[in-house]
Amino acid sequence: MITYVNATLDDLPFIVEVYNSTIASRQVTADLQPVSVESRIAWFEQHNSQKRPLWLIKYQNQPCGWVSLSSFYGRPAYDKTVEISLYIHQDFRGKKIGQTAVREIESFAKQVGIDAILSYVFGHNVPSIKLFEKMHYQQWALLPNIAELDGIKRDLVILGKRFD
Repeated sequence: MITYVNATLDDLPFIVEVYNSTIASRQVTADLQPVSVESRIAWFEQHNSQKRPLWLIKYQNQPCGWVSLSSFYGRPAYDKTVEISLYIHQDFRGKKIGQTAVREIESFAKQVGIDAILSYVFGHNVPSIKLFEKMHYQQWALLPNIAELDGIKRDLVILGKRFD
């Protein structure tokens, strides 16, 4: 059973832990060093339950990851477009939690008037690309060699899905 609850500040250490656990793989985030809970407070506060949620994902009542919608580009004309972030703890991957979370947050997005969701994925992150393609996201942009991870240039793929 998978459930979602609005994250509280008390959940931020877990959220940061899951995020930091992905840094070493060089597949998921452009951060190269672990981030602190304190450094993520402003990011946390940019979320709200009305249009930019940050949900803690629970699997059988145990925290297993998080999903959020963030504003795209920070200008009013883009208010109906959001960026999705999805991080699943390594012990819970392969249980279709990601698919379920994307489906659930898409349903929420439609209800609050969101027209499009963007996902920023490194080109070499095949599991994430496959997840979003399975959920009917399409490649909207390719930014070649714009990231450098341990001396290796990496592409950024922007996947998108419209609801109107």
